[in-house]
Amino acid sequence: SRSIRPREHKAFPVRSTMLSLLAPTKEDFFMFYDVIVNEWEETTYVPTALGGVLLAVLVLALLGGAVAFARIQWKKNAGASAQKPGGKLTVKQLVFCAMAIALGTVLSNIKLFEFPNGGSITLLSMLVICLPGYFFGLGAGLLTGVAYGVLQLLIDPYVLYPMQLVVDYLLAFGALGLSGLFTNAKNGMIKGYITAVLGRFVFAVISGWIFFGAYAWEGWAPLPYSLAYNAMYIFSEAAITVIILMLPAIKKALASIKKMALE
Repeated sequence: SRSIRPREHKAFPVRSTMLSLLAPTKEDFFMFYDVIVNEWEETTYVPTALGGVLLAVLVLALLGGAVAFARIQWKKNAGASAQKPGGKLTVKQLVFCAMAIALGTVLSNIKLFEFPNGGSITLLSMLVICLPGYFFGLGAGLLTGVAYGVLQLLIDPYVLYPMQLVVDYLLAFGALGLSGLFTNAKNGMIKGYITAVLGRFVFAVISGWIFFGAYAWEGWAPLPYSLAYNAMYIFSEAAITVIILMLPAIKKALASIKKMALE
């Protein structure tokens, strides 16, 4: 479910990029990423084994952070008179966040429709990644979304520019955690989901506009093209999901799952 694939690409100077924060020299950079020229003659960057280990560790660290935020939200919701949560609650939160990431990854590969230049309508994968935010609050949601993005980067990387990596994988998927803004609101799941999808859409449009504008339809400027192209697959899946979320049985089921997650 990435953004738009360009027709042409110019190589970037490694030392001048954000990834130089982790790899100060060119040699350090290539410890984490292999340079691959794909069938479209684009220079792409694929994690090495060491880079994959680093990304896996990052996923685990983000999950730990998500659990920490979930505990804070649990305490806030429970009130001052509640007992201090113990290890059982921590494990439950970790399991829910990890299951959301795993299930979201599986569903992201079940594509109802795939567009030729990147992007697809999946089987409710965005909804699943929105659940930790709805269950546990904004902090847990954002970190779970970023962890999901890092896992996507590990499993199916498509990196042309380091800043595109940040926008497409960290910010766009992290935005799905915005569902946590409505964790205690009436109809919070629908409100949170729509907000999260809009957040992802904003970053997808930015990515398509800045990094993939070379593939704009004839006669289209990069920004209108990116708006239209990303809207087609993101909002199509969102519309299907909102209809499903409005079903009384689904509302009841999600309420029960949330209760179970917080008890």
